[in-house]
Amino acid sequence: MLKIILCIITFAFFSLPAISQKISQADLKKLRAKEDTLKEYAMYLNTDSLTEDRMVSDSIFTKTLVRALQIRNSIYYPFDSVLGISKLYAPDTSFRIFSWSISYDDYYHRQRGAIQFKTADGSLKLVPLRDVSEFTDKPGDSVRYRGNWIGAVYYNIIKTQHKGKNYYTLFGFDPNGAQSSMKWMEVLTFNEKNEPVFGGPFFNYDKDSIPKKPRYRFGIEYKKGTRVLVNYIPELEMILVDHLISETEQPELAWTMVPDGDQEGFKWENGKWVHIDKVFTFKLQDGQAPVGEPLLDPKGNRDEKKLQEKTDKNKSKEGRSPVNYDN
Repeated sequence: MLKIILCIITFAFFSLPAISQKISQADLKKLRAKEDTLKEYAMYLNTDSLTEDRMVSDSIFTKTLVRALQIRNSIYYPFDSVLGISKLYAPDTSFRIFSWSISYDDYYHRQRGAIQFKTADGSLKLVPLRDVSEFTDKPGDSVRYRGNWIGAVYYNIIKTQHKGKNYYTLFGFDPNGAQSSMKWMEVLTFNEKNEPVFGGPFFNYDKDSIPKKPRYRFGIEYKKGTRVLVNYIPELEMILVDHLISETEQPELAWTMVPDGDQEGFKWENGKWVHIDKVFTFKLQDGQAPVGEPLLDPKGNRDEKKLQEKTDKNKSKEGRSPVNYDN
């Protein structure tokens, strides 16, 4: 037991971020004070019952966040206690993205966002993002920039490469409206001025049975409250997306769309995400059906060894946190 405790302490010590090395004690004290304020107003902007109160909290939160990020080397400060706000670092830690949503009512939501870059001297380089989703009829077929961003609250970011260039794929959630939610995927790159460029013809459908034009970003809309998978799965080295069908046989109504148990996917090939129409396929012989491992022998007697193995296996799963695909 003592060895386990020592291992945990050692791991915690060496896995601490470079806060103590990069941020002075005086600045660290300032950041902690700012974090306390940010934590409070992040809660208000997400939970206050009145729209005007949420708007005031959002304004105070934004101004306080900018002041906090102006403190030297703030890029290394994680703001872990500020809940309800996405704070995603790029896998190579060259930047991080802040994103959150403010709800005006059940039908109208806007996203806020900003990219903070790592700088050599620890000074602030911050690019604010302006959500223009409500003014866009076809968000899936255009390149976007800081001033015409398709807003989302990001829950994952992965890095791929092609011919020496870095590509960052973003996965985001949009509350959208009273009856439906949305999820987005798009590729973030940086131009010669190191300005963010959102989207491009990266989602390729050439291998489909009926090829389609490439999408500049991938989005799906579905029934409010439904859990829908849109994420990169490291074990498979690909993106999985739940296939949706209408539960009322009205696919033109996005708020009726729910997962049907199948998944489509995307594989990174030659600088593109190539679409795979059906990821998991298998065929059964006539009369066969998939079954679990039998716990009774052919005479109907209990196999105590297998029962115990099953019990131990189930116990090992207890305490695991469920995967939240929305955040």
